[in-house]
Amino acid sequence: MTPSPDTGTARSVLPANDALRAELHNEVHARPSARIRLPALVVFVAVLNDGVSREQECEHLRRLPGQEALPLEQLRGNFLRLRFEAYTLKWERHTEFTRYSIVQPLPEHAGLGAVEPDLLDALATPPDWLGDIPGRTIAALQLVMLHAELPEQTPQAQAALMAPAQRWFGGRTVVASQLGGGHSWALTDFHLQPSGFERVLVIAPPGTSETRAGRISQRLLELETYRLMALRGLPVAKALGPTLGQAETQLAHITAQLENKSTSEQDLLDQLVSLAARVERATAEHSYRFAATRAYDALVAQRITELRERPIPGTQTIGEFMQRRLSPAMATVAASAQRLTSLSERVARTSALLRTRVDIVTEAQNQQLLEKLTRGQELQLHLQTTVEGLSIAAISYYVISLLLYLAKGAKAAGLPIHPEIAAGALIPLVLWAVWRTTRRIHARLGATVKP
Repeated sequence: MTPSPDTGTARSVLPANDALRAELHNEVHARPSARIRLPALVVFVAVLNDGVSREQECEHLRRLPGQEALPLEQLRGNFLRLRFEAYTLKWERHTEFTRYSIVQPLPEHAGLGAVEPDLLDALATPPDWLGDIPGRTIAALQLVMLHAELPEQTPQAQAALMAPAQRWFGGRTVVASQLGGGHSWALTDFHLQPSGFERVLVIAPPGTSETRAGRISQRLLELETYRLMALRGLPVAKALGPTLGQAETQLAHITAQLENKSTSEQDLLDQLVSLAARVERATAEHSYRFAATRAYDALVAQRITELRERPIPGTQTIGEFMQRRLSPAMATVAASAQRLTSLSERVARTSALLRTRVDIVTEAQNQQLLEKLTRGQELQLHLQTTVEGLSIAAISYYVISLLLYLAKGAKAAGLPIHPEIAAGALIPLVLWAVWRTTRRIHARLGATVKP
């Protein structure tokens, strides 16, 4: 749509839009980054939404002050930002989980000089509102973002900032990175607090824009969420291991039995069908989880790349720490998925071998049946030939008898004929005539049968 130069109204200069054009175009704006003014506290909760409807989530959002009449239609786009006097809340629904992000000013007692500050008491949402979110928690973080001058790129200067940052975590070992090549720092201990939250500290220099702060928070929060969602495939892979081992052993036993010709094909078929059913059931139950794990792992790698980390002397980077612990789990999941796929393929190949064996046995049985039919046909042909010979003799006998009566009648009429001699003389001619007639009938029938 473009404005008309003379009237100022919109007019169409394009063909009709595809039904999905607007929806697909607006997907790029579906989940915009928040604008965060530092110092700030971001309270983030991600819950699994299996069995949780939008209606339930909308009803929970209506418990917030001033949102009693929140329309359900606003949740159809899977993204909603609600602004309140003291905080901002962002709701995002994904395929398997829903995220709630609360952005509020940082309490004064939670600055860089604090030691394990209590952040729950300063939560801006109503009491018990977080605990009543419908769903099961998969990730929960308290992200503190504050201003501080970043040191020069020397170990001594960086250690001077690391000391109070580490005390902020209670003196525990932390992993830390310089983000974006050095425009800010991010630190975490990947430790679950008694409250169920993890903590992340972001230190940015004065003058950091609100949009940059929003992008930093979004990447860090997504990184942890996708990491935990990727790890959901690990318990599945571990639980599936014994089943795969038993199935592989059984398949090897069935394959060995294929070499033994005395084994019943029906028994082998029953065992193989049972095994194939178990393998296909496992594939149907777990293929989605394994595929989702691969997708989430790819997103984790992408978010780590987007952080553009630079190491801080004496600590591991967040990406390095995460990948070293995530990679073995992802390798286990990938190996289990590959074992399941390979087992399914091997079952198919064994089925093909058994089918070949059954086909060979069936062909041998068919050959034996064909030989029996051939022998029967030969016997039938011999019998038919014998019957035809007897038929020729019988027909000839009746014809000669008629001729004998004819000769006797002629003699009685006064003709000088000896009936017996005349009948005896005609016997060869009658036999030949009957045989010749029979051959002509056979020739006509053969011509009729031929296509």
